[in-house]
Amino acid sequence: MKMRQTLIRSSFLILTLLAAGVVMASAQTPASSPTDIRKDRRDIRHDRKDIRSDRRELNADARDRRTDVRDYRDDKKDGASKQELRSDRRDIASDTRDVRHDRRDVRRDVRDRRVDRRDLRRDRRGR
Repeated sequence: MKMRQTLIRSSFLILTLLAAGVVMASAQTPASSPTDIRKDRRDIRHDRKDIRSDRRELNADARDRRTDVRDYRDDKKDGASKQELRSDRRDIASDTRDVRHDRRDVRRDVRDRRVDRRDLRRDRRGR
């Protein structure tokens, strides 16, 4: 009986020490390799270029939408048909929705890029 208790206590102690060792080993994250950091930098650079081109396209779309609104007002003053005005209004509404969704996507991309940049800095410090 006494031997069984010492066996159980010693096995419990060994398991506790092993668990503590595993926790300590997992807490120490290895430093990122230079190739990973290089790839991350390249990805961030490509993301930045994509965001810039998306912003240019978005600004052009917004400009086109404003032009369409101006044309719609002129058509309305000139007395265009109701059917034509209705289709113009639908087009303007859909363009407005598209521009808003695109703006939201660009904002999300910018936030993601910031997080990636922050992670890259942390990886470099960990080296």
